[in-house]
Amino acid sequence: MSVLPKRFKRIKKVLDQRMENLTVLVEAVNKPHNLSAILRTCDAAGVLEANFISEDKEVKTFNSTAQGSQKWVKLRNHSTTNSAINSLKGKGFKLFGTTLNEKSIDYRDLDFTSKTCFILGAEKWGLSQEIISKVDECIFIPMNGMVQSLNVSVAASILLFEAVRQRKEKGLIPIKGEGLNKDLYKETLFEWCYPELINHYKKSAMNYPNLKENGEIES
Repeated sequence: MSVLPKRFKRIKKVLDQRMENLTVLVEAVNKPHNLSAILRTCDAAGVLEANFISEDKEVKTFNSTAQGSQKWVKLRNHSTTNSAINSLKGKGFKLFGTTLNEKSIDYRDLDFTSKTCFILGAEKWGLSQEIISKVDECIFIPMNGMVQSLNVSVAASILLFEAVRQRKEKGLIPIKGEGLNKDLYKETLFEWCYPELINHYKKSAMNYPNLKENGEIES
């Protein structure tokens, strides 16, 4: 069954604004509610892919909190801190770790218009020293209350939308799919339109087919 033209138009409009050069890496955040809220923020900010460090193969989320956003934001699981850091640095991301120390810089004083990854940890423990030693910049969100930490999903929202604000000011928010390379755009468009066919094509080692103007699969 083909995707409905109205649905295809909506999917394409959202994908046209996705950015592969903005992401998050979450360490030791195991509460499904928080993970789901972060995914929902990623979707709203136009993030294509989110990263998590977890020994488990599957990240657990709450559908009611994520509001289905886990369908629209790719999840990349990293089994170790090293594999996560090496993967992101290998792709050219600058890593901004949220932590409060003598080297930390107010997040409002930094530029997030190039390849940016925000690294966040659990509110209780924060980031591990292993990650802190490997980030490019330590950043903090100024607070005036007695408690000097925010819920991790709230912190993710603040940082991601600051990156969006900066990019809007410089005209860097994609509007016609220029935020993704062409192959990635085509792959993601098909997966969003026909999720039930993904396994069929992957098991058969077949390339995804092209889609017509209204979303029908080319024969």
